[in-house]
Amino acid sequence: MPKRIPEPTTPPVERAFLVGIEVKNQPSLLSLEDSLGELALLCETAGLEVVGETKQRLDAPHPNTFIGSGKVEEIRLLVEETLANVVIFDADLAPNHQRELEEKLGEHVRVLDRTAVILDIFAQHANTREGILQVELAQYEYRLPRLTRAWTHLARQAGGGGGRAGSVGGVGLRGPGETQLEVDRREIHRRITALKRELENVRAHRSRHRAQRRRTQIPVIALVGYTNAGKSTLLNRLSNAGVYVADQLFATLDPTTRRVELPGGHWVLMTDTVGFIQKLPTQLIAAFRATLEEIAEADLLIHVVDATHPNAHSQWQAVNTTLKEINAGHIPVLTALNKIDRLPGEEISQPKLVEYEDAIPVSAMTGKGIADLLGSIERELFETYVPVTVYLPFQEGQLISLFHEQGKIETSEHTRTGVTIQGSLPGRLIARYQPFFEHPATLED
Repeated sequence: MPKRIPEPTTPPVERAFLVGIEVKNQPSLLSLEDSLGELALLCETAGLEVVGETKQRLDAPHPNTFIGSGKVEEIRLLVEETLANVVIFDADLAPNHQRELEEKLGEHVRVLDRTAVILDIFAQHANTREGILQVELAQYEYRLPRLTRAWTHLARQAGGGGGRAGSVGGVGLRGPGETQLEVDRREIHRRITALKRELENVRAHRSRHRAQRRRTQIPVIALVGYTNAGKSTLLNRLSNAGVYVADQLFATLDPTTRRVELPGGHWVLMTDTVGFIQKLPTQLIAAFRATLEEIAEADLLIHVVDATHPNAHSQWQAVNTTLKEINAGHIPVLTALNKIDRLPGEEISQPKLVEYEDAIPVSAMTGKGIADLLGSIERELFETYVPVTVYLPFQEGQLISLFHEQGKIETSEHTRTGVTIQGSLPGRLIARYQPFFEHPATLED
């Protein structure tokens, strides 16, 4: 008889119990309930089954277990009742908090935090070599201080390659008296150094590529927004880019750039970027520095907002906060209030419009409002002039020439080392001159 080949088995879905935390004097853009709801969506995207939740408001985190001993016991009983095998906190847990909680909740229960879930999602969705490197670096830096239970946190890895996260089991001989923990820790430090070196090469390549783009005089637009706001759908609508789209958080991580023609015949380069989220892990912001520089050096930002989301304004604020953190707060912004096709009557009230800066209602799905958006982009880049005063050292000869060619000069004063120019520049050039501003700019049509 032929040998029977066993059918492949699907690994069991992990059952997650969620813990929402609100700490006094630690402001959050979302309410405790809404933030916990967002964590549930993150878990769903990560492939976890949410089987229960609880909440607690604290004056201050407990030094050992983050939450009080009574709440820990309550969670232990609820975990037994729901058969959960992972407890996820909607907060950043210190390594000692995780260790203490795992000890008290039982050896078969893992304790993770919001950052771990986001890192896991990024590990699933990174496809390019750059994205894989960035996620792997973030995972290692997250794991290093938590290295006690040999890679039990974050089961998934960030793509292929022999040196990926979790590969330290193949370490060579230990030195005299070294524990496996010390060997693993040293190997992680070595891998982090190698990853940073590779990503620095990526960053240098991107920088050269941006310099080449600038020489073409084609403005660059970055699409930014909260995760799942519809950035990829909008890029597809504007350029037929064919970017992967899914109704889930962080569906796309790797930036895509396409040429888009504006109504007046001008061409622009438009880049879809990674979605933001409140409490975005600092490890990810650091690891994705090369990608985020695409935003920080754009000539214009299109801030895509899901107009149907109950927390749309809070999400808008969360993105603005992150833009400031990555030094992109000075770049001109247009707000695209997306998904109006899902609103009753496909209309946004005037009071809601004034909550946002330079807002244009659109539907990336149906195309409604796209012509208005393209018109606003053209006016912002090619028709709006911004008054500035800049000091340009003589070594910035290209910028001096560009001001004479594209700007309107009122006065110029030469010194021994450079020139101070007062005048106006087209909106598309403001980001290039921002490091040399002497006075903050204000818009002038």
